[in-house]
Amino acid sequence: MTGRIIHTEADIAEGTAHLATICPRMAHARDLVGEVPLRRRDDGFAALMGAIVSQQVSVAAARAIWSRLEEAGLTVPQIIAATDEDGLRAAGLSRQKARYVRALAEADLDYAALRTAPTDEVVTTLTEVPGIGVWTAEIYAMFSLGRADVFAPGDLALQESARLLYDLPERPKPAALRAMAADWAPWRAVAARLLWAYYHVAKDREGIA
Repeated sequence: MTGRIIHTEADIAEGTAHLATICPRMAHARDLVGEVPLRRRDDGFAALMGAIVSQQVSVAAARAIWSRLEEAGLTVPQIIAATDEDGLRAAGLSRQKARYVRALAEADLDYAALRTAPTDEVVTTLTEVPGIGVWTAEIYAMFSLGRADVFAPGDLALQESARLLYDLPERPKPAALRAMAADWAPWRAVAARLLWAYYHVAKDREGIA
């Protein structure tokens, strides 16, 4: 079962209301940040390819590379699979990312089936593709598939936000943060959105790097 799917801002509002009811710190975060963004994205090959392209580069650099790939027609799996590594590198990909993008194109994932697959199955399926780690798979489930009860404890901003919001002595490790997030079910993806929003507000207010 996929569980609840986030479609609209009303779903986000329902989730934040639940979190505020069960946790005073979440209520504080909600009151501080105000509206929590929906952040839904398209699913499919381009979404995952974009995640690979964006790894370890700035947002501006990722957009520039993606633009070059689009101009070269290299955002379609069939064309990518038929393009050698040098052709992909000429469009701006590193050697490693060229291998990852080709592996994704050749994986021939059933994206429609992922929409109804259990989240654990989505993560398992995606992480079998070279270049896609657990964080990327969880983010895909959260934003591209709209799963309401998925979390990404490996995200450094979420770790730091949890440290600030709950006044922890240090950033919680992924396993500890995943355990914390269990209390936020069945709206863990909304909790993640709220924590990201809180992190940006706290960073601006306190000058956090």
